[in-house]
Amino acid sequence: MPLPRAQRMAWRERGAREGEAWLVLHGGPGSGGNPGLWAALSPASQRAVMPDQRGSGASAPRGGLRGQTAAQLVADAEALRGHLGIARWNLLGGSWGAVLALLYAQAHPGHVGQVLLRGAFALRAVEIAGVLLPAPRWGKTLGPLAHPQPAGGRLSLPAVLKRRVQLLQSGTPGVASLRAGRAWALMEALLAAHGQRRALRHAPAGAPRSAALRRQWAVTQRGLRRAQARACAARADRRDRQVWRRLRVQARLLRRRAGLRPGALQRAVIACARAGVAVHWVHGDFDAVCPPANSARGAALGRAHGGPVRHTRVHSGHLAHEPAMARALRAAAGGPGQTPDAPAEAA
Repeated sequence: MPLPRAQRMAWRERGAREGEAWLVLHGGPGSGGNPGLWAALSPASQRAVMPDQRGSGASAPRGGLRGQTAAQLVADAEALRGHLGIARWNLLGGSWGAVLALLYAQAHPGHVGQVLLRGAFALRAVEIAGVLLPAPRWGKTLGPLAHPQPAGGRLSLPAVLKRRVQLLQSGTPGVASLRAGRAWALMEALLAAHGQRRALRHAPAGAPRSAALRRQWAVTQRGLRRAQARACAARADRRDRQVWRRLRVQARLLRRRAGLRPGALQRAVIACARAGVAVHWVHGDFDAVCPPANSARGAALGRAHGGPVRHTRVHSGHLAHEPAMARALRAAAGGPGQTPDAPAEAA
């Protein structure tokens, strides 16, 4: 789909054309959508539309920085709705996608049925620092990719963000920007794995979900080993360029807080509540990327303003494909599968 200033937005669709429509908003700015994001929806009765946000995935130009603000990304989603002729759709957004889902519902409540949020991101400095500034215990894992620590203590977040933006904004990736991209990507993988590890550690012995968690953890460990091997590779490859494109978009959005003023997300939650838009917050108890308190605070704020709100806590980390999270999302979206592990708190 064409966008202003010679840009194009890629999107994918599956399911029943006349079924209940869902807009699926991917997280990780710059990453693009993947089929696992719509696994909560039933292709027999629901229609899933998943765009690659501008500059992300297959959208062109890849890694493009024009219009990288939350407001513009919301406008792109609304343009896609008009392009497809969908009068009303539900929203499914995870992590960064939860930010866009809330802002879209605030801007276009008449076109929104319900909002389902997974592991909500809040664009707070503590969350951004969690990805950019590795904990001392991960220094050995990151090896030569770890930030050199100043004599006076840890690096400051503004300094790291400024340096990352400088490294990633050039037209072509250099040695330093590739190294920064590898470090950033490995930190994201470590954080996601940390949440899975904690969920497995605290699973009751013999519980049915323990076996699924162990299987998922084995897959994650293999992925981490591959990521560490790539991070230390001498030569750049195609994956390095993909990571560089993704992270230059992410760096731009994070440094500028996506163009949002302080309190913007809280105002969006209140606007949804007052418009009567149903919002269901689903968050893993062991999420190491987005603090579970984000969803708890959002749900409480929506309830305080009379909104139809649900809040479900799940025995999982951050990722949508973790067993308990996948079951909870399917139950919340009315898709195929099982009921969530924990009961929802309904307002």
